[in-house]
Amino acid sequence: MANEEKITVNNGAVYDARELGIPRMLVLGIQHMFAMFGATVLVPALTGLSVSSTLLFAGIGTLLFHFISKGKVPAFLGSSFAFLAGYAAIAPNGEKELLPYACLGVACAGLIYLILAVLIKAFGESKVMRFFPPIVTGPIIIGIGLSLSKSAVDNCSTNWLIALIAILIVIICNVSGKGMIRIIPIIIGVLGSCIIAVLIALLFGEVITGSDGIEYITIGGVENLRLFSSASIQAISDASWIGLPFQMSDTVFSIFKNPDSKLIISAIVTIVPISLATIVEHIGDISAISSTVDRNFIKDPGIHRTLTGDGLATIIASLFGAPANTTYGENTGVLSLSKVYDPRVIRIAAVFAMVFSFSPKVAACISAIPTPVMGGISLVLYGMISAVGVRNIVENNVDFNKTRNVIIAAIILVLSIGITYSSAGAINIPVGGIVISLSGLAVGSLAGIILNAVLPVKDYKVEE
Repeated sequence: MANEEKITVNNGAVYDARELGIPRMLVLGIQHMFAMFGATVLVPALTGLSVSSTLLFAGIGTLLFHFISKGKVPAFLGSSFAFLAGYAAIAPNGEKELLPYACLGVACAGLIYLILAVLIKAFGESKVMRFFPPIVTGPIIIGIGLSLSKSAVDNCSTNWLIALIAILIVIICNVSGKGMIRIIPIIIGVLGSCIIAVLIALLFGEVITGSDGIEYITIGGVENLRLFSSASIQAISDASWIGLPFQMSDTVFSIFKNPDSKLIISAIVTIVPISLATIVEHIGDISAISSTVDRNFIKDPGIHRTLTGDGLATIIASLFGAPANTTYGENTGVLSLSKVYDPRVIRIAAVFAMVFSFSPKVAACISAIPTPVMGGISLVLYGMISAVGVRNIVENNVDFNKTRNVIIAAIILVLSIGITYSSAGAINIPVGGIVISLSGLAVGSLAGIILNAVLPVKDYKVEE
């Protein structure tokens, strides 16, 4: 009863999760792990990197980020999608011998974070953050959620019935639930829809070979009513309980036994420029988290600290053959739903991720969560991210009667979403025989920053 009173006093927001008790904190940590898991393991699945090492260094990177940011920012660092084009350029088919070179390029990209952090520390964040007022960060945050929405819808389309069940469970728990149920809608949505999927599979399941050549357990043999992939179920049976997350042959250090200098240069030149886009995304994510939690993390602990934490986490992860790290919008969505803003909960999720990285069996179980379940959960979370961006604009009283503000928001949104969903999926710039790909979000963000700097009549001061 005392816990509920504290929650009420804070208008539903909990800034110190210890008042909820250790068992509830653990459950909240697991919820955050579920939220980041689908997207985090998707990057190694697409690139050929190790899933277990991805989990390990997502956890390590998150803890390092929290240490550097004084434990104040409730952010989880998962796999970055921004560098997918870089991995594809160096190791287009996930070649094991080429991936370490791509990882070296990503590690060098992480150094750009540190350089910018030093400049911000030296000259002050106000000189940098004046380029990121709410009219820029708000639409960027909206663009982050909408750019991710396609993957959520695609996942839902594999079985809309199960996806809708997951969505409804989350909505009911969040709107009508009380106490702990309202705080952990994501984990209840995942577990509840998985249990229903298992029951349906036992009663009406039929194995078919999908159009992609993969065997699925479906409802009545209908391909767009998939439940589980047969391979994921077999993987649970085959996986061992304990195993090492990575092998030294997969790390950057393996390159130096017989280095290819041309490939090293190519990887660095191709991948390092992507960091300019991811830095903008980082600032947008920190703005989103600040808006969600109602704390100015750009001022305290400072954007230079969050950039340093993100950069170091990316460097360390890449050196050991894991994807680049980035602050995760999925977990920002969880913060919005649960209203538990204590960074301790995120650190619990990080520890769980590290523990599970040493258990291929557990990782296989989590990987077996039906695609439509993750799609339904993601659909809610990505929508929450965009809603945070709208709130950022509204709460800062951005005046859309001014043409400059309308133009800036319009350009950011159209470029971010339009390029993302275009046939190319990115802006490809040929440079000296190689192609540098800029994501829609990167192009939209850069365009918004430039327009805000050159268009007159600014109506927002950094001090506000």
